Amino acid sequence: MTWLPDSLRQLRRDILFLVLLVVAIAFAVANPSRLPQWPGLVDWPTIAALAGLLLLTKAVESSGALDVAGRWLIDRTSTRRVAALGLVAAAAVLSMLLTNDVALFVVVPLTLRMCRIARMPATRIVVFEALAVNAGSMLTPIGNPQNLFLWQQWNNGFGGFVWAMLPLSGAALVLLLALAAVAFPADSLEVHERAEERVDRTMLVVAAVLYIPFILAADLGHAAWGLVGVAAVFLVLRRRVVASIDWGLLLTFVLMFVDLRLLAGTGTVKAFIGGLGLNEPQHLYATGALASQAVSNVPAAILLAEYSHDWRTIAYGVNVGGFGFVLGSLANLIALRLLGERKAWGTFHLWSVPFFVAIGLLGWLLV
Repeated sequence: MTWLPDSLRQLRRDILFLVLLVVAIAFAVANPSRLPQWPGLVDWPTIAALAGLLLLTKAVESSGALDVAGRWLIDRTSTRRVAALGLVAAAAVLSMLLTNDVALFVVVPLTLRMCRIARMPATRIVVFEALAVNAGSMLTPIGNPQNLFLWQQWNNGFGGFVWAMLPLSGAALVLLLALAAVAFPADSLEVHERAEERVDRTMLVVAAVLYIPFILAADLGHAAWGLVGVAAVFLVLRRRVVASIDWGLLLTFVLMFVDLRLLAGTGTVKAFIGGLGLNEPQHLYATGALASQAVSNVPAAILLAEYSHDWRTIAYGVNVGGFGFVLGSLANLIALRLLGERKAWGTFHLWSVPFFVAIGLLGWLLV
């Protein structure tokens, strides 16, 4: 099994994937005649768009350019408050363009390095970065997987999606930055260590050149062809990029589509959700936000899309649902896993739950 990509080998320890796999096996045993229909349950344009973005963002990440940019930011900060605000803002902006997960993989290691050099506590900064990528990523259709799904499902246009999400995302970012300005002290920051960082300029330029055409292809409903083109270029230029993307994440999403659409078709679930009055925007919004707390916002979006075509309200609900409890968004789990501190779970909820309540009420007013 050593020939498999590392992301696929790690699936045996991925609780979410294992749960989805067990559910899929249960459905297969209970109704084997439906197995030939399973491929039709998967939203393949969403999978293709996600795969293409993973390729492009992995290329940017592997080029080393973001590390250099981050180091440039750190070298020009004078206090802990400025450093924290800079890193939180950078995480939010990166999440709009590179997805919330990739933003964390770039910013959190950089933060941990900075905190070791300057002898700063990292926990609170990483918690705010997790909140930042959830707030920033809700703005664009490529910022997070649930938006990517809703964008591809309804083909509602890149600009139209951003315009619809701007009030909620903008309010969340303003509130978060204001909270960060209060949460971090204005103590002076001194960075002594210097490290030489190199940039693979060829890979960075190719990724930048391919990025906009791929987004346009996905926006026009041709994500699969865009993926073919991007993959072909990197197979020739930098094959390791193709091998190192998160194939396990793609497989997990395929299982999510199968499981949740099979689940949504059962009589019990239909009866329960049918009684929630999802034709009312406020009910739909609240269901998305609260369901995300239990099953994460991506599965919640996939499930609710089976019962309503009001994509904007679904997007508001499941994006707000990324705050609150740690299970609300996979980005939360990634941030805490990268941090590797047990006490961070308590710190995360200390800030995230009140933030969920505040943004949740604001979203309710905007729906």
